[in-house]
Amino acid sequence: MTPEQHLDQVLSAFASPENPRLRDLLSAVIRHLYAIVEETSLTHDEWFAAIDFLTKVGQKSDDVRQEFILLSDTLGVSMLLEMINYRGSVAATEPTVFGPFHVDGTPHRRMGASVVDHVLESDEPLTVKGRVLNTLGAPIGGATLDVWQVQSNGLYDVQQSSDTRNLRGVFTTGADGTYEFVTVRPVDYPVPNDGPVGVMLAASSRHPFRPAHIHFVVSADGHIPVTTHIFDARSKYLASDVVFGVRESLVVSMEDGLCEKDFVLEVKQAG
Repeated sequence: MTPEQHLDQVLSAFASPENPRLRDLLSAVIRHLYAIVEETSLTHDEWFAAIDFLTKVGQKSDDVRQEFILLSDTLGVSMLLEMINYRGSVAATEPTVFGPFHVDGTPHRRMGASVVDHVLESDEPLTVKGRVLNTLGAPIGGATLDVWQVQSNGLYDVQQSSDTRNLRGVFTTGADGTYEFVTVRPVDYPVPNDGPVGVMLAASSRHPFRPAHIHFVVSADGHIPVTTHIFDARSKYLASDVVFGVRESLVVSMEDGLCEKDFVLEVKQAG
């Protein structure tokens, strides 16, 4: 039997029409996996090393830390998913990765309020403001901005304690589409690199750093939501983000305690 005949035999075993989408996904995975094995002349030792690596990725994952999401991020797959699945036009704000540190139940805060619930000595105050518009330039009142970011010590709140909450808030725009909140200037920080993904990065001569940024999910009724960031123009990692999430249109000034950024949403088409 040739490798081609073997592949056909395996694919036929997954050819059930009961779940067409699952059939198509598994067939694609099998075909590409077989192509990798043949193209690289993969050895037994290398295959078992890959299995061991994925086993350790699973063992490192828990309720707070999802090592598989980190693996997806650092391979650029998470960013590719955003690019493929985002339905906004080029006139809308560009998307970027969601990341592993969003939490549900973030408190709604009034316009102009602070998201700083725990002050750190290293904090540098920052006011962030702007507007939410549609792609025709009209302001969107009642739009929602879900905001979260790293602390000035380089850790997200949930990395310190599953019960700690800091630098998170949900805001609603005014009738003129404006929003404003007070936070701290984000810092460059390493993704968790004490696990198997960190080993992979080191073996590939890659650093583990993300450029300083603030996360946003911006949404409004009748519009396509966007998951995005704003990046501090001062960061030295803009050209080498470990998760490949930087887009030039999302890089902004955060000097002198002020950051101004408008977000643009695509109107959903009827039907």
